[in-house]
Amino acid sequence: MSLKDRLKRDIAQDGPMTVADYMWRCLLDPKDGYYTTRPALGEDGDFITAPMISQIFGELIGLWCVQVWQDLGSPERFTLVEIGPGDGTLISDIVRAGRVVPEFLAAANIVLVEPSLPLRALQSTKAPHATHINDIADIPVDAPLIITANEVLDCLPARQFIRRDGIWLERRVGLDDNGELIFGLSDAPSDFIPPQDAEDAEIYEISPAQRLMAQILADKLKVSTGAALLIDYGRDMPGSGDTLQALYRHQKFGPLDAPGEHDLTVWADFSSVAATARATGVTVSEITSQSAFLQRLGIVARLEALSAKNPSRADMLSRQVERLIAAEQMGELFKVLGLSFPQNLALPALEPALLKA
Repeated sequence: MSLKDRLKRDIAQDGPMTVADYMWRCLLDPKDGYYTTRPALGEDGDFITAPMISQIFGELIGLWCVQVWQDLGSPERFTLVEIGPGDGTLISDIVRAGRVVPEFLAAANIVLVEPSLPLRALQSTKAPHATHINDIADIPVDAPLIITANEVLDCLPARQFIRRDGIWLERRVGLDDNGELIFGLSDAPSDFIPPQDAEDAEIYEISPAQRLMAQILADKLKVSTGAALLIDYGRDMPGSGDTLQALYRHQKFGPLDAPGEHDLTVWADFSSVAATARATGVTVSEITSQSAFLQRLGIVARLEALSAKNPSRADMLSRQVERLIAAEQMGELFKVLGLSFPQNLALPALEPALLKA
């Protein structure tokens, strides 16, 4: 029985499910989930991430990690964590960039947080000495932490709510009269806290999973010390809109079209992630555009150096960097957020968030 048929059966038995529950099933169902069985990354797959676009991205993140390690006092032992490492390109680039400071790599215990067995196999070819764990809750705290998470928040499900005539309703996945999957509405749960200044007929997304990730990472940092770097596409302030999308071969499809066969994502809610982490007691950076972050790290200078060494590749390298930092491409849609503890630990290329009076 296909995942779609099993979802129909379960909805018929138990009633409509939240959008978040539907996303979890589509992405991580043990038998037919997208990430469990058929993640397709890269130009020939369903989507491409920044590390795959240009080696410069991963090199700069690697140098960011080296600088944080030095600012921590160059501990003789620390844990270098990547959450959701994809095909392993980013951690491979981080390690290559880290060779400029051999003591950094000698001190690093590399841990990859990845529940997908197919992706673990890819990652092991590029980071053969890394240790895999299934969940961020299992990240060890017996040494300082330096954590990166590129395009992870968008994979964490969100619930969707809408206000009509002053009444809050929750969007759910149910069945139409022909037994096919369809979006519908039901009463919002009694513990739902609506957003302030909400407009009628607008969809509002709330991701308990994104907030939980922020809380867990902040708690880990408070115990171990260190920093976390979160990069993703999404909002830097509260807002409305349906951002749920299905991707297949770089094209958008209906989220209900092919459960388990398409990648499902929502925008990262950076303002809620930042607020959750700040409430836990860690320092939170300003939410910064990817363009500004990479330019502060020296992406233009690195492009010029690589182009000088490889003149035949100069045009291609320039196009890759433009894709990362141009406002009309990834530069402004993608945001960067840093978390750190102790609170006086500075984060390269990021400014501490100003507290509102």
